[in-house]
Amino acid sequence: MIGRSSGAAALRVGARGWGGHRTIGAALRAAGPGTVISVQPGTYPENLTLDRDVTLVAEQGPGTVQLVATRGTPLTVLGGAGEVRGLTVQGLDPDQPAVSMTGGTVVLDGCEITGGRVDITGTAAPTLRDCRVHGTGTPALRLGGDSRAVLERVTVTDVNGTGLLVEHGADATVTGLTVSAVAGYGVLMRGPARGSFTDCELTGTASAAFRVDDDARPVLRSCRLTGSAAQGVLVTASGTGGPALPPDTDAGSGPEGDAGASGSTAGVLLHDCEIARSGGTGVQAAGPVLVTLRDCRVDESGGVGVLAAEGAVLRLDATTVGDSADSGLAAGGTADVEVRGGGLARSRANGVFVTDEARLTLTECAVTDSAFTAVHLAGSARATVRDCELRGTPQHGVRVTERALLTLTGTRVEAAELTGIAVDGGDLTARRCRVADAGTGISLSTEHRPLLDDCEIEDCGTGLDVTAGTGALVADTRVRGSRSAGVFLGERSTAWLDGCEITDSKGSALVLWTGARPRISSTRVTRAAKNGVYIADGASGLLADCDIGATGFPAVYVGKDAKPVLRRCLIRDTDEDLKLADGAEPVFDECRVDAVKDSTLPESGRAVAPAPGATPVPSGGSRGGGTPVGTTETAPPAETLEELLAELRGLIGLDRVKQDVETLVKLMQLVRRRTEAGLPPPPLSRHLVFAGNAGTGKTTVARLYGRLLAALGLLTRGHLVEADRGSLVGEYVGHTAPKTTAVFRQAVGGVLFIDEAYALVPHGQGSDFGLEAISTLVKLMEDHREDVVVIVAGYPDDMGRFIDANPGLASRFTRTLLFDDYDSDELVGIVRQQAEHHQYELGDETSAALAEYFAGVERDDRFGNGRTARQLFQRMTERHAARLADHAALITPGEGEAGSDTDDLVTLLPDDIPALHAG
Repeated sequence: MIGRSSGAAALRVGARGWGGHRTIGAALRAAGPGTVISVQPGTYPENLTLDRDVTLVAEQGPGTVQLVATRGTPLTVLGGAGEVRGLTVQGLDPDQPAVSMTGGTVVLDGCEITGGRVDITGTAAPTLRDCRVHGTGTPALRLGGDSRAVLERVTVTDVNGTGLLVEHGADATVTGLTVSAVAGYGVLMRGPARGSFTDCELTGTASAAFRVDDDARPVLRSCRLTGSAAQGVLVTASGTGGPALPPDTDAGSGPEGDAGASGSTAGVLLHDCEIARSGGTGVQAAGPVLVTLRDCRVDESGGVGVLAAEGAVLRLDATTVGDSADSGLAAGGTADVEVRGGGLARSRANGVFVTDEARLTLTECAVTDSAFTAVHLAGSARATVRDCELRGTPQHGVRVTERALLTLTGTRVEAAELTGIAVDGGDLTARRCRVADAGTGISLSTEHRPLLDDCEIEDCGTGLDVTAGTGALVADTRVRGSRSAGVFLGERSTAWLDGCEITDSKGSALVLWTGARPRISSTRVTRAAKNGVYIADGASGLLADCDIGATGFPAVYVGKDAKPVLRRCLIRDTDEDLKLADGAEPVFDECRVDAVKDSTLPESGRAVAPAPGATPVPSGGSRGGGTPVGTTETAPPAETLEELLAELRGLIGLDRVKQDVETLVKLMQLVRRRTEAGLPPPPLSRHLVFAGNAGTGKTTVARLYGRLLAALGLLTRGHLVEADRGSLVGEYVGHTAPKTTAVFRQAVGGVLFIDEAYALVPHGQGSDFGLEAISTLVKLMEDHREDVVVIVAGYPDDMGRFIDANPGLASRFTRTLLFDDYDSDELVGIVRQQAEHHQYELGDETSAALAEYFAGVERDDRFGNGRTARQLFQRMTERHAARLADHAALITPGEGEAGSDTDDLVTLLPDDIPALHAG
C-alpha cells in the first residue's frame, strides 16, 4: 500500500479497505501532479472531477472498476494532462453526460462509457483510445465549442440517436472508429467543425451513416459506410455563399487543414472509401457545398448512387458507382458535377440523369449496363462528355431533351437498343465520337442545328436520322454497315452534310424524304444494297461534288415533284445511274458517269421523266426506289468577256464602281498574259470590300464580277454563294467553324459574297462567335487563294470595324469599291428598266412625275435605293391593274374584239404613282 506523502508517485484505492483510500475521490484529493492512482476492482458510486495531471488505472484491467454516478455526471474533466485507463463509467440518464470534458488533454484508454454520453466542449483536447460507448441517448459522443479531440479505435453501439456529433468549432481526428446499431446518424458534423476520419466503419445506422451540415469540413480516408437505412453520406447547407474549397488531404485538422477557410459552406473529401447497401442515396449533396470522392466505391444504393442538387458542387475522381436501385448519378437545380475516371455500372434507372440548370462534365468515364438511358439530359442542363464509353442499355446511349445542351468528344456509344445518341429538343455538338450496334445510330429532332464532326456510325439500324423539320451540320462523318438507310433526312429537314462517307448500307445509303431541303457536298456514297441516293416525292436540296457508286438499285432515284440539284457529281460502277418518277424535275450541273452499264444521267441540264403511261414502280420500298428516265436539256453557252463587260456598262448609275471593275479586269488580263509568258504576276488581291448603303447594287455587281473572272479563266465556275452572319455563325460552342467551312466549300470555284459582314463583329461582344467565323475565313482564304474570291459588303461606316477585327483581313482586303446612292434620275432609270423587262411603258409625264417623286423621298435608314425603285414599280403595276379592273374588255377581250385599247394595258400613268394618286 502506498501512503500519502509529499511528492508521492502512486496511490492505491480499494473499496473494501485494500488500499490507502476507500474512494477514488479521496485519492484524487490527496494526489499531487504526476500521481498514479491504482484502483482495485469494484463499484465506486462517486462523481469525480479531474483538474490536474493524474492517472487513474483499473489495477486488474478494463471492466473491473465501475464508476457509477450518485447524481449528475460521474466523470468531469476540467483540465490537466492526466489519463484514465480501463474504467467503466456509468451514467444515470442516457440523455445526460456520463463523461464531461471542458478542458485539459486527458487520455481515456480502454474505457467503457454507458448510460450517458461523452461530452467534449470548451477548450478540451482529450484522446479516447480503445474505448467503447454504448447504451446511451443521443449523441453518444459530442464534440463542441473549440475542443480538439483524438479518437482512436473507439466503438459506439446501441445508441438511441446519433453516434458521434461534431459541431461548432470542434475539430476531431478520428482513426478506427466503429459505429453500429444507432437510431440516428453514424456521424453528424455541423457548423464550422473540422474532422479527419481514417479507417472508420459506420454500419447499420437508422439515418445517414455520415451527415455534414452547413460549413463543416471533414476528410474521410479508407472508411466503410454500409447498411444505413437512409443515405450513406448526406451533405447539406442552407447558406447562399459558394462552395468551400476542400480541406487539405494531408491535414484535415488544425490550421494547416483550412485550405478552404475563405469559403462559407461545407467541403467534404472522401478518399478510398466504400459506401455500400444504403437504404437511400449513396452520396447526396444539396445546397452550396463541395463534395469530392477520390478512388471511392458506391455500391448497391437503395436510391440514386450519387445525387447533387440545389447548387452543390460534386467531384468524382476514379470513383465507381454500381448497382444503384435508381440512377447511378443524378444532378438537378444548379448543381455542378465533374466525373473523371471510374465508372457507373448496372444502375436500375439511368446511368446519369441531369436536369434543371445543372452542369455535368464526364471525362474518361464508363457508363455501362444501365436499365434506362446511359446519359439523359433534361431541362436546361449542360453537359460535356469527353473520352468516355457508354455501353449496354435497352434505351438510348445518350438522350438530350427540352433545352439541354451536350458537348460530346472522343466518346464511344455501343449496344444501345433504341438510339446511340438521341436529341429530342435540346442541342448537341459531337466530335470524334463513335456509335456502334444501336437501333438507330444518331437521331436528331430539334429546333437547333446540332453538329456532328469527324464521327463514326457503324452497324446500326438507320445510321443517322434527321427527323421532320430538323437541321443539322454533319462534317467528315462516316456511316458504315447500316441495317436500313445509312442517312435518313426527314420531311422538311434542312441538314448540311460535308465531306461525309456512307458505305455498306443494307437499304438506301442516303434518303431525302418529302420536303427535305439538304445541302450535301463532297460526300461519298458507295456499296448500298438499294439506291445510293433516294429522293422522295417533293424533296429538293443540293448535292455537290458527291461520289455515288456500287449500288444495288439505280444510283439516284428522284420522286414525283422532287427538284434536287446535282452539281459536279460522279456516278460510277453501277448498272443504272438514274431513275425518275413521273413529274420529277432534277437539275444536273457538270455531272459525269464512269463504268455505268445503263446511263441516262445528263452531264448538265434538266432530266425529265417519260411521258404519261410509263408508271414508275419504286424498287426500294419506303426508303429507296427507281423509275425510267427521259430526255435532257443542254447547258447554256459560255459567256464572253465582251458580253459581260457590256452588261456591266449597261447597269444604271454606279459609274465609279464600273470604272473600278473594268480596271480590275484589265489588270487581271495583264496578270494572265504575264503568267502565260512565264513572268511573275504583279501583286494583286482579288478579294474586295463593297461599301455602300442598302439597294445600291452590291449583290448584282458581285455576281457579275464572278462571271467576269470565270470568263478570264481565273475562276473555274464564277458562281455566287451569298452568306450572312446567320449562315456562318453557330449558336453554340463548336458550331461556327464547321458551319463557315461548309458555306465556303460551296463557293469553291466562284465568289463568296458576305452581306452585312460587320454583323460578324457586334458592338461590345468581344467573345462573340462571329470572331471565330472570321478566323476560319482567313485560314480558308489562305488555303484556297486561287479557288475562291471573297467579297464582303455593308454600310461604309461599319466596314472599317470589320476589317480591324482580325489582322489577316487588312492584308487580304486591300481594295474597297464605294457604291454611291442613286440620284433621282438613276432611280427613274431603274423603274424604266423594270418596265421594259416586264413589257410596260412609261410616258414622258410619268417619267417626270417619277423624278418629282424620288426627289421628295426622305433618304433615311429605311430608304432602299434600287430596292425602293423596284418596290415602287411593283406598286405602280398593282395600281395600274386596279385602275383598269372596271374595264373588263381590256383585261379579258371577248371573241372578235380587236384589242384597240391594248396600249392601256402596257402604259403606266402618273396616277399609278402612289404618292400622286388622289384618294
